[in-house]
Amino acid sequence: MAILTVTKDNFMDEVLKSDKPVLIDFWATWCGPCRMMSPVIDEIAAENADIKVGKINVDEQPELAQKYGVMSIPTVILFKNGQPAFTSIGAKPKAAMMQLINGAK
Repeated sequence: MAILTVTKDNFMDEVLKSDKPVLIDFWATWCGPCRMMSPVIDEIAAENADIKVGKINVDEQPELAQKYGVMSIPTVILFKNGQPAFTSIGAKPKAAMMQLINGAK
């Protein structure tokens, strides 16, 4: 499944009202660890049709980062039924991310 670019304009429909769990990657272009996480997020999106995956650029969407308490990036939040189910801060290997996702589904 393609990765969504999530903004304050589509956050409600794509994340909060989604019938599937939604994995959101809070990132920025200048963030080295975010660049390390990008291929992991891409693989998760490609291999898991039962979840939606989106990215929020914190420089372009500071309101969303502030609303969900994102203080450092990369921060990944899994939303389930419109609510955060788990938060992961920092770069993590794919296996660790999948363990968190599967535990929260």
